Amino acid sequence: MAGKEKSFHGSLRVVFLHLCFLVLPLSLFAQDLSRYNLQFDSLAKRWDEAIPLGNGMIGALIWQKDDKLRMSLDRVDLWDDRPMPEIDQLKFKWVKEKVRSNQYDSVQRIGDEPYEKYPAPTKIPGAALEFDMSSFGKVVLNRLDIKKAVCTIQWDSGVQLETYVCAGSDNGIFIFKGLKDDLKVELIPPAYNSGTEGMEGNSVEGQELERLGYSPGKIIKEKNFLKYDQPCYNGMAYTVTVQWQRFGNDIRGVWQIIKNDANKNNVKNKPADTTLSAHILWWKDFWSRSSVSLPDPVLQRQYYLDMYKFGCVARNNTPPISLQAVWTADNGKLPPWKGDFHHDLNTELSYWPGYISNHLDLTSGFTNWLWNIKDENKKWTQQYFGTKGLNVPGVTTISGKPMGGWIQYSMSPTTVAWLSQNFYWQWKYSMDKNFLKEKCVPYFKEAERYFSEIKITDAKTGKYELPLSSSPEYHDNSIKAWFTGITNYDLSLIKYFYRKYVEILKENHDPVSENIFSEEQKYPDLDVNETGLTVAPGQNLDESHRHLSPYMAIFPLRILNGDDQKDKEIIRKSIQRIEDKGTRNWVGYSFSWMGCVYAQAKEGNKAAEMLRHFATNFCSINSFHLNGDQKGGQYSSFTYRPFTLEGNFAFARGIQEMLIQSDRGFIEVFPAIPDSWQDVSFKTFRTEGAFLVSAKKEKGKVKEIVIQSEAGGKLLIKLPFVNRKVKGLKGKKIRFENGIASVDMSKGDIIVFRPAKEN
Repeated sequence: MAGKEKSFHGSLRVVFLHLCFLVLPLSLFAQDLSRYNLQFDSLAKRWDEAIPLGNGMIGALIWQKDDKLRMSLDRVDLWDDRPMPEIDQLKFKWVKEKVRSNQYDSVQRIGDEPYEKYPAPTKIPGAALEFDMSSFGKVVLNRLDIKKAVCTIQWDSGVQLETYVCAGSDNGIFIFKGLKDDLKVELIPPAYNSGTEGMEGNSVEGQELERLGYSPGKIIKEKNFLKYDQPCYNGMAYTVTVQWQRFGNDIRGVWQIIKNDANKNNVKNKPADTTLSAHILWWKDFWSRSSVSLPDPVLQRQYYLDMYKFGCVARNNTPPISLQAVWTADNGKLPPWKGDFHHDLNTELSYWPGYISNHLDLTSGFTNWLWNIKDENKKWTQQYFGTKGLNVPGVTTISGKPMGGWIQYSMSPTTVAWLSQNFYWQWKYSMDKNFLKEKCVPYFKEAERYFSEIKITDAKTGKYELPLSSSPEYHDNSIKAWFTGITNYDLSLIKYFYRKYVEILKENHDPVSENIFSEEQKYPDLDVNETGLTVAPGQNLDESHRHLSPYMAIFPLRILNGDDQKDKEIIRKSIQRIEDKGTRNWVGYSFSWMGCVYAQAKEGNKAAEMLRHFATNFCSINSFHLNGDQKGGQYSSFTYRPFTLEGNFAFARGIQEMLIQSDRGFIEVFPAIPDSWQDVSFKTFRTEGAFLVSAKKEKGKVKEIVIQSEAGGKLLIKLPFVNRKVKGLKGKKIRFENGIASVDMSKGDIIVFRPAKEN
C-alpha cells in the first residue's frame, strides 16, 4: 500500500509545480462573454443548481451542503455494467405473437419491469469533497466565468477560491487564496452503505445506492492527502484522490478519479505536465469556433450557457453524452433514469448543436462510441430480432448492452436509422472522405442488412412494413403503443435512411443496385390526412404529447421540403394539430424541439417563443434542463425536476436553425428569425458541404455574407438581396438563378456577398 501511495503523490507532483509557477491568466480572450456568466451572492443549496464544471470525462458541481462547501465529483465511465436480468429472454417474434394475442402482461414482466425492479445496470456517482468554510465569513461572490470555465467564490473575510476542471487532462484544480489557517477537507463517499436497502424508489426519483450491494469503500487519510477506494461490480473499482499544498497564503490542490476495471485494459490518464495551459488554450479555441449576436438577451444568454455545457461534456475520446453526462445526481440516490444512454431522442438531441457550431471534433465522440460498440449491438440484433446486420437498443449501458424498459422504444426496430444520421452528419458537415469510406458507409451497410431482413410485405398493398411499429412515447408502454401498421416515426426513419444510404454510396463510388435505389419507394408514403402527419394509419394525434415522434419528417429528418407547396401544406396542418392539442403534457425538451420545427416552417416568431418558454420555465438557476415547468405549471402539467441535458442542446440547435439552414441543397441565412430582430449576426457557422458561413443583418437588412470552403465543392446559396456585390474567387464564374448563387469553390476559397446599394 505504501508504494501505491507514493505513486499517487508522484503523479500529482507535476501538477503542483505548474500550479506554483503559472498563475491563472484570466485576461486572454477577445470575445466578451461575461454577460452570460452565472453569478450569485451565495452558494446553491441543491446539487442541480450548482456551478457545473467538466471536460467530457470528469466533472464537478460546486454548491453548499449544510454548512460545508461541497464539490460533487464525477467520472463519465463510472458504470455498473452488469447485464440486465431477464432481458435476454426476449425475442421480437415472441413479442409480436403476444401483442397479436393480447397477452402483453407477460412481455412487460420480462421487458419493462426489470428496469424498475433492479438497480443496475446504471451510471454511478463518484464522491464529494467538503471544505469547512466556517471561518471564511459570508459568501459575497459565486461566479462561473464561462469563457475560461473557472468558478470563483469570494468570502467577506478576503478568502477566495478558484476552481476548474482541466480541459487538457483529467484533473480537478482548486486554489484557496488568502487562507492563513489550515484547510479542513473531507472526502465523502456515495451512500453505497447507508442502511436504506429496503427503499426501492423508481427510475425518475432514483433508487437507493445501497441496493447495488457494494462492499464498503476504504478512505485513507494522510497529511494533505485523501484517498478513497471503492469496489463495485465484477472487478470494477475506482479510486478518488485529493492532495493539496500550501504556498504562502495560498493552498493549491488537485483531485482525480481513476477507474480500475479488472476485466479490461484501463486507459491511463493523460500526462498532467501542461494542465493549466491546456485548459486555457482549449477553451480559447472552443469559443473561437463560432459565435452569435442576438437582440433577445434571454435567448442569447441561454445559448451561450448551453454551448458552455456542450464544451464540458463532449470530447472525441470519451463516452457519449448520457442523460446527465459528468454531473451525476449527488442526492444519495441513483441518477434519474439511471443516467443511461437513451437513443429514442436523448443522445441524438444532445449532439444537435455541435455540427453547425463548428465542433466536429466533439461530435465525433458519438460516432466513435457507436462504432466501438457495434459488435455488441450486432450480437443483440441477432439475439433479439433474429437477423444479421446492425440495430442498436434504444436504451443501453456504456458498453452498448440492452437495458429494457418500455421496449417499444428501448428495443425499437428503427433506432439504428436515427443513429445513422450522426454518421451522415459527421461526413456531410466535414466532407471527410476517409470517414465516409471507413465508418459512414460500413455502418450504413450493416444497418441496411438488418432492414433487409426485418421487413415484411403487406399482403394487401404489396408495400414493405415492419412486424410491429411504435411512436415514442405515444400510449407510453401499454399494448396500444404497438401498431401493426407502420408509424410515421418508423417510416420516416426508414425513408431517411435509404435516401442517405444511396447518397453516400454514390459519393463513395460504390455501385448502387437498382434494388437499393428503389428500396425507399417500396415502403408506403407517409400517412397524412386533414390533421397533417398522423401518428400511424388510423391514429391521429389525439392528445398533447411530449415526444414529437410523429413529426420526425419535419425535423430532424427534414424529409418534407418546406419549399415544396404540397409538403409545406402538410407541415402547416401538422403544426396546427400540435398547437390545437397544446403543451400541457410536454416537458422541457419538447419546447426546444418544437422551436426547431417552427424554424423549419420559417415561423421565426413562434420558434423564438418556444425557445423562450424553455429558457424561462424549464431550467434551473444554473441553466440545467429540469424537464418540468418550474413556474408551477404555466405551460406544462409536469412540474417535477429531474435533470437531463438533451433539452439544453436541442435549444441551442433551435437558435442555429433560426439563423442558418443548409439541408435543402443550398444555404440560406436568417431563414426563420422573428420580425423584431433587426440587428442579428453569426460567425463561422458550419453547413453541409463543409462551408463556414458568417452573416450580419443591420436595421432589418442583410449587410454581408462571408463563406469559406473548407473542403472545396459547389456552393449553392440563396441570396437575400437581388442586387449584389461579390468579392473573391477571381476567374471563377458565378451563376445566379431564382435567387440562388452557385459557384465551384476550391479548398480554402473565400467569397463575400454584399448588397449593391445601401437603402
